[in-house]
Amino acid sequence: MPLVEVNALTKSYQQAHTRLRETVVDSVSFTLERGETLGLIGESGSGKSTVARLLLRLIEPDSGSIHLDGVDLLSTSDEELRRLRRRMQIVFQDPYSALNPRMRIEQIVEEPLQIHAKECGAETRQRRRERVMAALGSVGLDGSALARYPHEFSGGQRQRINLARALILRPELVVLDEPTSALDVSVAAQIITLLQQLQQELRLTYLFITHSMPLVRYLADRIAVMENGRMVEMADWQQVCEHPQSEMAKRLLLATPKMPLQGDSLSSHPVQ
Repeated sequence: MPLVEVNALTKSYQQAHTRLRETVVDSVSFTLERGETLGLIGESGSGKSTVARLLLRLIEPDSGSIHLDGVDLLSTSDEELRRLRRRMQIVFQDPYSALNPRMRIEQIVEEPLQIHAKECGAETRQRRRERVMAALGSVGLDGSALARYPHEFSGGQRQRINLARALILRPELVVLDEPTSALDVSVAAQIITLLQQLQQELRLTYLFITHSMPLVRYLADRIAVMENGRMVEMADWQQVCEHPQSEMAKRLLLATPKMPLQGDSLSSHPVQ
């Protein structure tokens, strides 16, 4: 059984000052196997981020179904959904706006443990700090970060903090919503390498959202291409990159001057 099954997911919004509704996600379906990375790619406004938020039920769909390990997320109670959210986390695009500037890093990373205290069980203050330290260590940061604030870190370091916060609950599914687009090229390459290491060590499943064909070819096992709210192509990375079927995939490939093969180093390739 796949970890995630999404079927005919649809979402529309009423346009401002009119009675018309605009469909931003139109009958999107896909599955996610345990341990794989599905790259969701498309131009800005194609509906990629909306799919991510629908998957995590941060917003509600108009129709369709979402199953996590066989559990229907759209029919669960609020209490059950809260418990299931420990198993699925998201890392947002902007590493600064995703962090509360008034909170110290220890508070930021520990906050999920406090929110899910009932599900996590009673833990001492020392035990929570140990878990925070372990989460920070897994993303390449040490104890010197605990008492500092987000503005004291670089963009790449802030994204590592976001990753630590997402991982502290030990999720199975991590949604990565363009996690490197706000970073410099060299820093983005470091984050991508870190994501690969974490996936292998923690057996994570990724939904990786991007507009960059080099990134999705390097990181993803399969690629899903979106255009105007619809999924127009989905296949393994080699099929999409070498024999694209949709016009959108062809346009994205033509816009890419050079792409790394899977297994190549990212240091010599453009990463956006």
